Amino acid sequence: MNTVEQVFRGRLLLEAATALWYFYPESKTQSLMHALKYHDSVDAGIYMGKLLGKSIREADRFPKPEMLIPVPLHPGKMRKRGYNQAEVIAKGMQKVLDIPINTSALQRVAFNESQTKKGRFARWQNVETIFKAIKPKEVLGKHVLLIDDVVTTGATLEACGKQLQEAGVSALSIATVAYTA
Repeated sequence: MNTVEQVFRGRLLLEAATALWYFYPESKTQSLMHALKYHDSVDAGIYMGKLLGKSIREADRFPKPEMLIPVPLHPGKMRKRGYNQAEVIAKGMQKVLDIPINTSALQRVAFNESQTKKGRFARWQNVETIFKAIKPKEVLGKHVLLIDDVVTTGATLEACGKQLQEAGVSALSIATVAYTA
């Protein structure tokens, strides 16, 4: 069991989980992540997604999913930023894995404030009810790969994963560009 899988142990039933890199302050990973998230560098997200997709494709222990689902942004935040960073990463992964992306089955139904300055419990409370699987038939019986940019406490991915599992996915895996301890 790798470090990312340990984050979700006892919280979600997963086929596999992975992160491409560890996230350290003032690292190249942080520079790439900030370029994507705060400086409109969609190319950085596509690049990281391709690397993540290649890593998954080459991993013997990672079963091939049937669908990529990026963690959704609230529509207001999407309008402000212009794109969802998790979806951009998924687009890069799709180029390598040739797996469809589904952006309609899971939705963020409430706005929440940033998680970056919150502790573990506050992060979990902040996202507990903000996601909803709105088209369960699209994921029913599928092996879904849930995509996000970074995993810290796992609260966001756990909230999304629970919704997908309640909607009837046959298997759930998680992939992020970075993991921060």
